[in-house]
Amino acid sequence: MSLVPYALTRPFLFGLDPERAHELTLDAIARLQNTPGQCLWSQARVADPVTLAGLNFPNRIGLAAGLDKNGRCIDGLGAMGFGFIEVGTVTPKGQPGNPRPRMFRLPARQALINRLGFNNEGLDSFIANVRRARSFRAAGGIVGLNIGKNASTPIERATDDYLACLDGVAAHADYVTLNISSPNTQNLRALQSDAALDALLGAVTTRRDALATTLGRRVPLLLKIAPDLDDGQIASIAHTLKQHPVDGVIATNTTVARDAVQGLPHAAEAGGLSGRPVFEASNRVIRALRAALGAGFPIIGVGGVMSGADARAKREAGADLVQIYTGLIYRGPALVPEAARALQPR
Repeated sequence: MSLVPYALTRPFLFGLDPERAHELTLDAIARLQNTPGQCLWSQARVADPVTLAGLNFPNRIGLAAGLDKNGRCIDGLGAMGFGFIEVGTVTPKGQPGNPRPRMFRLPARQALINRLGFNNEGLDSFIANVRRARSFRAAGGIVGLNIGKNASTPIERATDDYLACLDGVAAHADYVTLNISSPNTQNLRALQSDAALDALLGAVTTRRDALATTLGRRVPLLLKIAPDLDDGQIASIAHTLKQHPVDGVIATNTTVARDAVQGLPHAAEAGGLSGRPVFEASNRVIRALRAALGAGFPIIGVGGVMSGADARAKREAGADLVQIYTGLIYRGPALVPEAARALQPR
């Protein structure tokens, strides 16, 4: 078990600017991973093996993309007990993202708003970091790599960026996620529309299948979608998913809705809202996807998981696996085994 209760460190971290706290935490994890210092947060992984998309997951709890954008801390984060870790979003070229400040806490609602904008060091640095990870994978952990487009790339050329990223990461990924749902890159969510999504999935799955000849394996492809979709849009996305050899869907990214946080400090900040306020919205999308896609299509549920009961609710809504991010910031590493135990068969 972790030697330092998160309750002792959270007040210090929450006294800092959110992005500064985030950077300090990742720096510490990067420095201490795979050293005796990792015992400060390490804990036993809950065993609950499941096979999805041809991958053997040690348990059903994963870390959502966005926390470790550059893939620096896979081993350290994996030591918290995750069955799978998703890192990124990476873009072909490094980019600074949006101007600071761009991350805001809303503690009264266990929420965050961010408008980071795919800030990352670029594909070459990302791949080098992923290749350095060793202990998490050696212990059976699954690593997903999340890819996107550069802000400077016109939306009509977005596919070029996804293909460039796929070419780079495929050899190093257990699975690859196409992020078309961040609200912080201009026009990105337009890729969720019928014709654009059909074209993107057609191009990316064709390239993935071509790469399989070289790699000797077919890398699973997942699509990450937004919570801000109506029933018709969800049905259309589900239909398009079934037309292509896509291996799963992640529901959902952050929301642009503010109904649940109106009147709170920072509630009017632009960006994606995560945490407790997106819990029900993501569950609604999960339920609709499960109804449209049927029992066998892999769904990863993410959004507002703050407890084991929340993780179980995602499962009951139709998710096969569950990811956390904002819950880790508010609850700390203890949330990981709590959620994993909640998803074990009863």
